[in-house]
Amino acid sequence: MYADGRTETSSALLGALANDAAERSSPADRSRAARQPIALLGVAFDNLTLRETVARIEEMIASKLPHYVVTANVDFLAQARRDLELQRILLNAPLVLCDGTPLVWASRLFGNALPERVAGADLVPELIRVAAKKNYRLFFLGTTEEANTQAIAKLRTQFPDLEICYYSPPFRPLLEMDSVEMIRRIRAAKPDLLFVAFGCPKAEKWLAMHHRELGVPVAIGVGATIDFLAGRMKRAPFWMQRGGVEWIYRLCQEPRRLFKRYALDLWYFGGTMLRQWWTLKLGEKRSQTRTSVVQSDRTWQRVEGPACLNKDSLERDADRWKEIAGADRHCLLELPEVKWMDSTGVAVLVHLKKQLRVAGRQLILLSPSTAVRRALITMRLEGFFEVANNALEARAVIEARLPRRSAVLKRASTSPLPWLGGNPIA
Repeated sequence: MYADGRTETSSALLGALANDAAERSSPADRSRAARQPIALLGVAFDNLTLRETVARIEEMIASKLPHYVVTANVDFLAQARRDLELQRILLNAPLVLCDGTPLVWASRLFGNALPERVAGADLVPELIRVAAKKNYRLFFLGTTEEANTQAIAKLRTQFPDLEICYYSPPFRPLLEMDSVEMIRRIRAAKPDLLFVAFGCPKAEKWLAMHHRELGVPVAIGVGATIDFLAGRMKRAPFWMQRGGVEWIYRLCQEPRRLFKRYALDLWYFGGTMLRQWWTLKLGEKRSQTRTSVVQSDRTWQRVEGPACLNKDSLERDADRWKEIAGADRHCLLELPEVKWMDSTGVAVLVHLKKQLRVAGRQLILLSPSTAVRRALITMRLEGFFEVANNALEARAVIEARLPRRSAVLKRASTSPLPWLGGNPIA
């Protein structure tokens, strides 16, 4: 009922254009620091392997702070282009993973290859193994009573001491669900990991609304993964998963439900990805200018961006960007001289905004050039960033929001995310 059948729609054109050489994995710490995120169709993906993802999630658990993780595939991106609420959720997610081989292929077109697909159906079993070893508590939310009990029974044959609870709420539209009861059960169980099987975008919207009040360090929408664990649904053979054609196997399992979705995703993904490639792939790739902090105060910093905001310049100035994100100051980022901006540049701006927002700070783009505006419009992100014509105007925007900052920080750990609209998902 809740299985969402994660789309693995591929494009023959993307497959032909993609570089066949796979990126070699480096040691976890070094590669995580070296690889930059990449934006595909307006969604900024964290550039991680499965192993690095597990390590990142363990860091989140250790922090005890609430996080939600998204495993996004082609269907997520297609829905996010039509659903502004879902797009906002993906942009604000603490961790966005690539759950689609066509997205890995597409990343190679833009010169910043994602190392591998990190599917929810692969990630969850790895996290369960870690949970059994480190005594993390688990909670399954969603799917059916039978699927949950069968999955838990199978898991306990492997991990007898696994601490795991579940709840299968009645199937209802998103805004009619008894969230109070679900939150009560989850808080009583005090899990370290919450797996939500409502399907996309229902799981992601519910988590975005409530993850702060759940008290769970890591919550993930997992689609049909619990049904896979229960043995009620079978995954495609490994060669189909690796080849990017798992969607064909899923289509054969549920043709009536998935045919229209896959057809629309294929049409959308191919056309919009070509548009992004045409807009962002071409341009000057080398820049002699560096990112620099030209002025700073106790609460704000003024940063001058490079002439080319691309993967090469961002890797060259990686330490400087890390300092900017961790400075606990508002950032006024000057971009009038940027002649070219690629998908990596867009993703780094999205990540910078997220990092500053967590600290209660803001990112203001100062006089973005035509190249920057064109890139943001192509990604449909022109409304995501605050823009000002000069530093005085930017500081006025920041000061106008200062009275709200303390209230936001006080509510951040317990308050649900207010519903801003979008479709009430059934």
